[in-house]
Amino acid sequence: MNLTTSKKKTKAKAKAAPEVEEPEALEEPRVETLKPKTLPRLAPEGIRTFTVARQYDETGISGEGVVIEGVTLATGQCVVHWLYPPPRGGIAIFDSMNDFIKVHIQPHPSNRTIITYDDGEQERFGLFSEEETLEDEKSTD
Repeated sequence: MNLTTSKKKTKAKAKAAPEVEEPEALEEPRVETLKPKTLPRLAPEGIRTFTVARQYDETGISGEGVVIEGVTLATGQCVVHWLYPPPRGGIAIFDSMNDFIKVHIQPHPSNRTIITYDDGEQERFGLFSEEETLEDEKSTD
């Protein structure tokens, strides 16, 4: 069996360089378009930040004053950043703010805990005197 191969000679055609489109100048986004927005169809509310301050620390671990910074997300989840131990602390994620409060705030009423939200709203938990409670009610009116 005799196998032969044939070679065809073809003229190489010069290929034109592909056209390169110049990128359009990007416009700076307006600040309003970058702000977090409430997604009413998908989630109950937008992002909301808060701090947790303890007037006393019954366990002696976290200390007094602002011990947590946190955020509630549009999904309702709560992310907390414990500020102790410095310099990094720790991060925890809860299904809701209520879950966080049930685990870390309500079991320690003697800590006299104040949660302050970015809009100024405050929630107080624990053994506050009647006088302190009345002062709070007056300041919110």
